[in-house]
Amino acid sequence: MTDIARLKTIAAQVRRDIVRMTNNAKSGHPGGSLGCTEFMVALYYQVLRLKTERALHTPGNGQPTTDNGQPVFDMNGTGEDIFFLSNGHISPVWYSVLARRGYFDTKELGTFRKIDSRLQGHPATKEGLPGVRVASGSLGQGMSVAIGAALTKKLNGDDHLVYSLHGDGEMQEGQIWEAARFAVHHKVDNLISTVDRNGQQIDGPTEQVMAIGDLGAEFRAFGWDVMEMNGNVMEEVIESLAEAKSRTGKGKPVAIVMKSIMGFGVDYMENDYRWHGVAPNDEELERALAQLPETIGDY
Repeated sequence: MTDIARLKTIAAQVRRDIVRMTNNAKSGHPGGSLGCTEFMVALYYQVLRLKTERALHTPGNGQPTTDNGQPVFDMNGTGEDIFFLSNGHISPVWYSVLARRGYFDTKELGTFRKIDSRLQGHPATKEGLPGVRVASGSLGQGMSVAIGAALTKKLNGDDHLVYSLHGDGEMQEGQIWEAARFAVHHKVDNLISTVDRNGQQIDGPTEQVMAIGDLGAEFRAFGWDVMEMNGNVMEEVIESLAEAKSRTGKGKPVAIVMKSIMGFGVDYMENDYRWHGVAPNDEELERALAQLPETIGDY
């Protein structure tokens, strides 16, 4: 199996996880999660330079452990690439990818949004979930956090990169553009920020709620190095992220405007803003699963 075929196989299973998790919880945000699946799978399986391998939680893999034998997750991310999910409501896709990548047991996906679960609707740090370094979901804040982490790496002489993901509705937040200007002024060129340009947000199409316009032109006007990619074509995601990485270290932060389809892979969810934050019922789940093949095993 080629690397691309393997990534597509994983992505297919992640989509099954997303619809099953949200159905089981009877709440959650499947639309954006489905649209960002290729990006998240490519990031964690191909792009990020991580200190840990898939066997993170396998005894004897050489990772530092606590007194109870659990691996230590480095919150600082020293000596590895770091990712921040700013649009934290698409936690289902992140949790699925983290679990499939080995950060915690996939069986825990069944606890999504349950009382006392580590898998809260929006990622949080209090529960101590490996892979999560900051609480997110208060839109507009993730880029500021990512910039702080990127500057820390520079100060520490750490040549690893910081990645962040944002929703296009999030671009309506003023803090984003304050952070964007700050990043250029301070030459934060070890940062790659991707915006999911699916054109949908909780209240309707973004251009009807508050027109965003040409995001690429806006980032360029602020001084960023800007790229575009189709976020639902695995090959293009891999190539674009590699190109983005090659543009780091040249005095500018890098922005990727990622065109995607909300609900991608489930026909009745596609391009429909109403699936931003509504879970499929049992009948809708069966319709979704019929379109999503089980590839590497349900949790």
